[in-house]
Amino acid sequence: MNLEAAVPYVNFFSRWVLFIAVAYKAYQTRDKGWVLLSTAFFINALDVESYIFRPLGIHMAHEAYRVASQIPNFFIATLLLWGAIHLKYATSKLKHVVLISVFLAASYVWLFLLAANVFNDNFVVETVFPAFAYSFALIYFSRILIEKEISTRSIDSLFPWGLILLGLLNFTYPVVRNVEWLAPSAFFLGAVFRLVAAVGAFKFVFIPFPPAETQPPSSKTPHPGAFVYPSKEKVSEKFGNIKALPNLIVITREELDSIRGKLHPSALVFWVTRVIEGEIHKFPEIYAISPTKIDILTDLIAKAVESGYRVLYIDAVEYLIIENGFENTLKFLLNVKDRLLVANGTIILVVDPEALDPLQRRILEREFPGE
Repeated sequence: MNLEAAVPYVNFFSRWVLFIAVAYKAYQTRDKGWVLLSTAFFINALDVESYIFRPLGIHMAHEAYRVASQIPNFFIATLLLWGAIHLKYATSKLKHVVLISVFLAASYVWLFLLAANVFNDNFVVETVFPAFAYSFALIYFSRILIEKEISTRSIDSLFPWGLILLGLLNFTYPVVRNVEWLAPSAFFLGAVFRLVAAVGAFKFVFIPFPPAETQPPSSKTPHPGAFVYPSKEKVSEKFGNIKALPNLIVITREELDSIRGKLHPSALVFWVTRVIEGEIHKFPEIYAISPTKIDILTDLIAKAVESGYRVLYIDAVEYLIIENGFENTLKFLLNVKDRLLVANGTIILVVDPEALDPLQRRILEREFPGE
């Protein structure tokens, strides 16, 4: 089988991998945005395109194909935009509803004009609006994915970058599609970009972290519960060298050189900073993450717990409060606390009492009672 003959099968496989990954993400998070996105990728997996249908022995009448082949572009673009808006804002604002409504109305008019053959079978004119809408939606969704969900310095980033390259390539579709000597190369590149995105999506959803190591319990092993201490020294008095644990997650502002030397190679560290983002060290794995991305941080911790990590140590609570406010930080802490406790795990906070007002201090002491 030559490369040109393999393109439809690679495309078919990649489309379904993307759908399965996004659908499982929707199932995991129960998030409306991911549900909308999974629907977009399902429709994309069933896309109406002759170069996919022909090798599979599927044929469609020209008149029907001319209209039917453009419908998925509008459906997918709408769902991608809507889903991306939900990922960014967690809801749809009035301006978003108006914009999507206008786009849907324009899409309907365009399909009516296609059915009436107003464009006189001019392929470039017929496809320019659907192709532009689909390409823009892919790029916008990918940008939101990078901004809100995915580190830009890991294999996961292949997911949005593959889609961005696919979107940029798709801008050329109206011109390139019927150029005999160029179309096969464009389809091959499209298959490669979609496969790249599928690899990133699979890694992002199904293999976020390697399984955590475990060690036999000892008198200093933290027992399940939620604890808050005024200093790192108090934590050491209670649990000994907690940073030597292999199944440890750390959220910290501590200096990187100090972190590398103290932690077990299997530990997982989220270094809270505005300077850089992404994976910056292996063994232990250290990821830089913005303090305002606590939704992403929640998801990453949930994935780590699923991988076997059972102890969460946070000494950057004050910084998270400065960046997000006490209420949002408390919601984050309670969310990850519940995840750890359900998994029979431990969460330990180091918080200077002087950094909190009396009410805030009482709330933390009530939710993280320790003994």
